[in-house]
Parts: sequence; C-alpha cells; structure tokens
Amino acid sequence: MKKRIGWAMLGLLGSTAVAQAGGIDRSGQGIGILFEEGRKLELSYGRVQPSISGTDGALQATGDVGGNYSQPGFAYKADLNEKLSYAIIIDEPFGADVAYGEGLALVGTTVQAESKAATVLLRYKLGNGFAVHGGLRAEQAQAEITLAGAAYGAFSGYTASFGEDVGFGYALGASYEIPDIALRVALTYNSAVDHDFATVETGNPLAPGTNRSTTDVSIPQSVNLDAQSGIAADTLLFGQVRWVEWSALDLSPATLGSSLVTLDDVVTYTLGVGHKFNETWSGAASMTYERSIDPAVSPLAPADGRKGLSLAAIYSRDNVKVTTAINYTKLGDAVPTIMNSPVAAMSGNSVVGVGVKVGFQF
Repeated sequence: MKKRIGWAMLGLLGSTAVAQAGGIDRSGQGIGILFEEGRKLELSYGRVQPSISGTDGALQATGDVGGNYSQPGFAYKADLNEKLSYAIIIDEPFGADVAYGEGLALVGTTVQAESKAATVLLRYKLGNGFAVHGGLRAEQAQAEITLAGAAYGAFSGYTASFGEDVGFGYALGASYEIPDIALRVALTYNSAVDHDFATVETGNPLAPGTNRSTTDVSIPQSVNLDAQSGIAADTLLFGQVRWVEWSALDLSPATLGSSLVTLDDVVTYTLGVGHKFNETWSGAASMTYERSIDPAVSPLAPADGRKGLSLAAIYSRDNVKVTTAINYTKLGDAVPTIMNSPVAAMSGNSVVGVGVKVGFQF
C-alpha cells in the first residue's frame, strides 16, 4: 500500500471534520504534503454544516446557532535536491460563525471570525530515517462580536469589531521513517501568532459612544503528533494527537476589561485505518475524540467535547489522485454561562462535513 494513504486522509479531515474548541480550530494545521514523494500540487475544498441548538434560561428555543462554512485549501511540494524539500500550504486555520436568532436570553448574540494562513516549510533528511522540518507562517485574521439578549443586561447591544491584521509565526518539527513498513512518526510545534487588531467598540454602558483602540491577541500555540505504520498487506494504521493551548486566548477590548471568550486547552485524538483494494481504489475510516472538559462554556463557543467518524474513498489514476471524505460528529452537551450563571442549555447537537481533495503528481 502506498504510504501516503493515511496522510491523505488526515489532511482532508481538516476540511471535513467539525472544528475543535467550539468551532474555532478548523484546519488542524496539517503538513502531510511535505512527506509526499516528488513534486505534488493539491487543491481541497470542504463544506461543514453544524446543527447546534438548545433552550435558554427562559426555556425558549435558541434555534440553530451554528453557521455553515467552507474550508478551501492549497498545497504544493517539491524537492530541491535529494535531502532538501519544501512545501507551501495555504489554509484557513481558525474561524467561528455563531448566531442566536431566537429565544430571549441570547437573541442577537453573534460572532463571526475568519483567518487565512500561508505557511512555507523546509524539510531536511538527516539520514537513517531521521529528518527535521520547519518554516514560517503568515496569518491574516479578523472578527466581529455582538453581545445581545436579556442575559447580558445593560451590555445587550455591545459590539466589538476587530479589523483585519496580519501576524507571523513559525513551525518546527522532526520525523522518523522506515519506508519498508510505511512507518512514519512526525512531531510539529506551531508557535503562537500575535495580532494587533484595530478595534471599534460600541454599546458599552460604562463607556458610551464609539471607542477606538488596539487589542493585542495571541492565537495560541499548538503541537501535532502524527503517526502511521503498515499493519498488514495493503493496510495502514494512522493517527494523530493534537494539543492547542486555547486557555491562552485573551480577547479583551479596551473598554470591556475582560475577555469576550474563555476556552480550555483541547487535546484531539484521531485513529484510523486505510486499505488499498487495487491499483485504482483505496479507502479509509477514522474516529476522532475530544473529551468533555467543563460544560460551562462561553455562549460564543457552545459545545464541550466531541466524538466523530470519518470515511474516505481515494481514486488514483496515472498522476492524479482524488480523495473524497464525509464526517459525522456528535457534539458534547454544553451550558453557555455568563458571569458563572447558566443562560442556556445546548444538547443533542452534531456536525456533518464533506470534502474533496485533488492531487497532481509531477
């Protein structure tokens, strides 16, 4: 079996699986293309449809608060010589789309956040299966948040707009391979990315009028541990452990004095198996798990933990490979809370995602 099957599956999962940490972590910052053979171009597209609803403190239905979103991606890899290769990856690593359109406690509360990142990586083979990789990342981000509804009291109608900003970070890692058994283990550290958002606040009863300032925000650091190994003829076991320090995210505009979103660190586990049926068709299945940490969550991130199942079909012909995937994820129940007071209860929620990736080998 081609050793690339597992990594192709994990790469597409970033576009089809529900994002972590309440819909903020979306792409998973995968670097699988860096380990492909020869020169390769990949284009991917995912579409994610959350279904998140519950009742508020007044026992009114919240309606579906999760917005659908798309997840495009681009990646290119080439060799400079026998030891040195590079990759360029463009993705949308983080984002949020939540809107409470019904009920009483939170109606009108919204968050819209988006980001785009370009990462340039180099990989150097040290010999005996060992290699190191690293590079730079440029990240563009912006967000807009409105707090509304009876639960926010005098602050209902408060808005904060965080203007577009570009920040820079880096990635560093190492890997080990035994090609004969399709074994590969790779550890990648992604640094935090600092942003200075031009911020406009309105509707704060403690600071009336329009207030302009700069908000310093650090998109948190993360670590990815990817592994795969052949376990039988044409069969590959693969998985990933991803940690993101979401507790370090502080989104505190000047006049508010506290963070708009409070999150916990998240560890995501993925385990899957891939099988090559013939020279044309391969398939893969994987499960993803995030444990529930604390049901008391921010209304802007109304989920706590998840369990997901993904299926992929991979078609290969000549120098073209087409990977399609579908994901179903069950979201953990959560209790949106403001100032330690529950204001809603979200339960029975899920996300469906589909994606396609087309790869061209040169």
